[in-house]
Amino acid sequence: MSKKITVIPGDGIGPDIVKSAVQILDKVGCDFEYEYADAGLIALEKHGELLPESTLAAIENNGVTLKGPLTTPVGGGFTSINVTLRKHFGLYANIRPVVSFKGTRARYEEVDIITIRENTEGMYSGLGQTTKEDGSEAEAMSRVTRLGCERIVRFAYELARREGRKKVTAVHKANILKSTSGLFLSVAREIGKEYDDIESDEMIVDATCMKLVMDPSQFDVIVTTNLFGDIISDLCAGLVGGLGMAPGANIGEKCAIFEAVHGSAPDIAGQNLANPSSVILASIQMLEHLEMHDKAEKIRNALRDVIESGDRTTRDLGGSHGTTDFTQAILDRL
Repeated sequence: MSKKITVIPGDGIGPDIVKSAVQILDKVGCDFEYEYADAGLIALEKHGELLPESTLAAIENNGVTLKGPLTTPVGGGFTSINVTLRKHFGLYANIRPVVSFKGTRARYEEVDIITIRENTEGMYSGLGQTTKEDGSEAEAMSRVTRLGCERIVRFAYELARREGRKKVTAVHKANILKSTSGLFLSVAREIGKEYDDIESDEMIVDATCMKLVMDPSQFDVIVTTNLFGDIISDLCAGLVGGLGMAPGANIGEKCAIFEAVHGSAPDIAGQNLANPSSVILASIQMLEHLEMHDKAEKIRNALRDVIESGDRTTRDLGGSHGTTDFTQAILDRL
């Protein structure tokens, strides 16, 4: 019996790169049944809302979703669609792996880092945002809970153990943010003691950013709070060639959403120019989540070979080809 997954093509280049990923999943023999759903600007145009109830129902019913980039209109009271999805489905863990591929614009040759970001609490959650009518003052609230800290730190250690990782670094700003970051660090220290097979480290966020740029080899798994994780994961993407080579997974108790983490790039939409690697890598994360490890590895090896060989690569990878040619090169290898 085939597994049904929700597919959200998204906006801009989203439909083209998601189509690429679906072709590759079919080629490797995943035998998925796809339920397509709308979100973002395309949903606003078709249904009058950014995130229709039918899309939420599909995500909940199927449990696993592959998603392209979405555009939230600027201003006008629109709430971030991604933040809304994370809160609605309790997608508390954001997993952002980065790995160097030869043939990309990677800054280093052997980067292999996983950033685990708490996904629903903290400053990024948007609590208590107010601005005075005269524009003279604005404020927002950061709230973290012991439960939220415990489950994300434990998630990071369990992932590290499962994947044979050697070290978990808890990243914080407890020297200044003594309440929120202080709670996170305290919990991280407590839980780290339970995993004596894994080295536990802790580092202030600004020092982490500096050391990532200078020598990323000292990092393995990073676990941190929402806002810091958003920044650090993009910094790590820059180490391996940019957001085009960075996938993301959002994991909750009942649902998981796998996505390209870059924007919708409307300036090149429909021009067959986009590099689909981010959403292909997200589909690999999805397969690993579904314990389809052999198929995940086949796709990863094919993608790596295409990029390293320069065969039909896109412009951002130093080639002159488009999305369809790049996809076909992967299909040929599979």
